Amino acid sequence: MSRINTNVQAIVARRAVRLNNLSLNTALERLSTGLRINSGKDDPAGLIASETLRSNIRAISTAIGNANRADTIVAVAEGGLQEVSSLLLDLENLVDQSANEAGLTPGEIDANQLQIDNILQSIDRLAEGTVFGDKKLLNGSLAFTTSGVNVTESTGAALTDLDKVQINAAKIPNGSFRNVVINVVAKSEVAVLSTVLAGTTGTGTNEINGTLASSTTIQVRGNLGSEVLSFASGTSTADIVTAINSAKDLTGVSATASAASGGASSLLLQSTAYGKDAFISLTVLENNTTAFSSQAATAEDKGVNGTVTINGTNAIVDGLNASVRAGSLSLDLKLTSGFGGTTGGTTTFEITGGGARFAISPTVGLAGLETIGIDEVAAAKLGDKKVGFLQTLKSGQANDLSSKNFTKSQRIVREAISQIATLRGRLGTFQKDTLRRTINSLEVARENTVAAESAIRDADFAVETSNLTRAQILVNSSTTVLQLSNSIPQNALALLG
Repeated sequence: MSRINTNVQAIVARRAVRLNNLSLNTALERLSTGLRINSGKDDPAGLIASETLRSNIRAISTAIGNANRADTIVAVAEGGLQEVSSLLLDLENLVDQSANEAGLTPGEIDANQLQIDNILQSIDRLAEGTVFGDKKLLNGSLAFTTSGVNVTESTGAALTDLDKVQINAAKIPNGSFRNVVINVVAKSEVAVLSTVLAGTTGTGTNEINGTLASSTTIQVRGNLGSEVLSFASGTSTADIVTAINSAKDLTGVSATASAASGGASSLLLQSTAYGKDAFISLTVLENNTTAFSSQAATAEDKGVNGTVTINGTNAIVDGLNASVRAGSLSLDLKLTSGFGGTTGGTTTFEITGGGARFAISPTVGLAGLETIGIDEVAAAKLGDKKVGFLQTLKSGQANDLSSKNFTKSQRIVREAISQIATLRGRLGTFQKDTLRRTINSLEVARENTVAAESAIRDADFAVETSNLTRAQILVNSSTTVLQLSNSIPQNALALLG
């Protein structure tokens, strides 16, 4: 080398030193942070993918937290309902005890009534006092709200089409509502039996006049029980109707006299219940061949479930009860006999909001929203219009112990027990099949997403340690080479001898 103004070897060595220092710094940074990507220049495409995955991880983690919070809230509500259920069981015990009138003194009856009053007060207290933080869970604040219930779509006239509306779940956009249209495609039917009493006018013409031709005993059976009734010869259809109706609450069978043109009226029996589970059995225990004009020893009939659509979807129908279970709408309706027992009826209402709304999906929106309705469980709300409400068992009300309406009181309590059990079942299903399944799924998704993000962003320590060792050696060697390159021009001094 005879040139001293330009030291090409030194320039090359300086570049190598700079690059090796950069490699050393990169290795040190990655090993100190544990990340392969510390800034956009490390891997622009990888940074974009990593940040997207980090956003997904954060959303999934939040959704898991939301689902766990929802599970806790539902557990608190179910715990309150468990206590209400226990109180209702005690309430039935008191009603059943009090029905044993001859075995109790008036003082014991009064004590039972006092205990019933206290139980009903406790139920109301639980309805108001079951809270999560400052959020009341069982006072109806988490029930869905409706508008226009029992308004016929075609006329707009107020009707009594629905006895009860139970909305279990409904996805409703904020500030909007959900329309519910119920169509009775085919009516539900009661069980029906009819017969004509064989008594005649006695004029020799054998013209049937609608009385019993001979003394007879019959057994009437229905959904609620059975009753044996005995009648004397000549008893009229009207008298038999009165006797059967007097036992209607015991049997679930009502009777009417159906007038026939130009002949005797028929004895018409109908079940008080609707649907395929409703039945009537009429058994003639004595004189079945002579008392009635045409009557087998035993005749039976069953009701028929109708066909109902809710928002175009075939509903699950059980008598006058219609239910739909869809992803965005789940509800139970109890139709009135006038509406559900008539083909072609239509009614509509709107779900305007309410319900417990839980965002348990990484994507915020209607699709990721799960809802559940928790109705009020106060004594005034447990029961229904047909059976009666629990509140009526209080002192001074229609079904307190002094009224001696023990059969009705028991049915009211059992209806309340069924309602609480059903609500607890819905909450349990929501916890088990919605919340906990969602949590499990989200945790798996989080694991996989974290693994994917780690593969992109995290440093491989084995690789980076090797890179560090290599960079250290290269920095040392390139520094030595630079030192040598800087000393080479000094050889030119030897030429000046």
